[in-house]
Amino acid sequence: MSVADLVGRIRRSGPVRFDELVELALYDETGGFFAAGAGPGRRRDFLTSPELGGLFGAVVARALDTWWRQLGEPDPFWVLEGGAGRGALAHAVLEAAPECGPVLRYVCVERSAVLQDQARALVHPAVEVRADLPAGPITGVVLANELLDNLPFRLLERGAGGWSEVLVGAGDDEALREVLVPASPDVAELADDLAPTAAPGARIPLQEQASAWLARALDVLDRGRVVLVDYCATTAELAARPWTEWVRTYRGHARGAHPLAHVGEQDVTCQVAVDQLARVRPPDADRSQAAFVAAHGIDELVEAARAAWHERAHIGDIEALRHRSRVGEGSALTDPAGLGAHRVLEWVVPGERGGPPG
Repeated sequence: MSVADLVGRIRRSGPVRFDELVELALYDETGGFFAAGAGPGRRRDFLTSPELGGLFGAVVARALDTWWRQLGEPDPFWVLEGGAGRGALAHAVLEAAPECGPVLRYVCVERSAVLQDQARALVHPAVEVRADLPAGPITGVVLANELLDNLPFRLLERGAGGWSEVLVGAGDDEALREVLVPASPDVAELADDLAPTAAPGARIPLQEQASAWLARALDVLDRGRVVLVDYCATTAELAARPWTEWVRTYRGHARGAHPLAHVGEQDVTCQVAVDQLARVRPPDADRSQAAFVAAHGIDELVEAARAAWHERAHIGDIEALRHRSRVGEGSALTDPAGLGAHRVLEWVVPGERGGPPG
């Protein structure tokens, strides 16, 4: 749907909710950002941990082996990766040759048909690529790296007299604009509960789709865990900050324009409110990405790469450069001012031996 089509719809039916705008901007089949094949990658719009190189996937492979053993080494061992994009993480995990590899059933879940095709071209033919999570039940892991921040969300604003919902309308100049309407009583009550001290003018997201995705992921599992990696905060923390700090847009490796501008041409992302996910079920583990990768052996992998780099530095071949690059990846993945500050949330579904990792 083009902006002109959206304006026409607004003219006919009235303003749309903010989550509807984000849905169209990101996932519309004809005009959505991801539908066109945009997204993470060095030559695309932004970088995620798997797109830095193979190190993050190698660490995840080690984590998968740990979780597989805690489950009693089931055969098959399922890994369902939500928001898999072009398959960079799946590719790196398989390249790392985890011990669970012979019984691993890896599924890339990706809505974009363009990105599905790219994943099929990149990852091993044995990896299944599909548009949605399977019905289950399965034993294994449901994994999502920076997916929930890209799920559509509603937007609320605290006023002097209560909460309003931010809708999207159209001005006389055909440009999209905000329209504030009183929030329904149930939504206002929820907002008061999530951000009771929010000051007038404060805004919060209502992340219903993220919560629904988590509930679905938990329901798919018979035994195992759901693991989510994203940039997170609480709703109250978001309310205390300007909303354009936690609703961000990206395009061409730079911050984009206002979320209502260039619809379909830029990524729209929202920091994940972990307290809203906890209403589905509180996580069993919540730690920084830096702590997660440290627990699963990143230091050992980086030291091995550093030793290999020093050994081959005098040659300066591609293999030497690959090892040097991995050392740099290690710094980026653990940077407390960058990717290292992402949160890794884990929900354990009964049946594992040993429970959540330390």
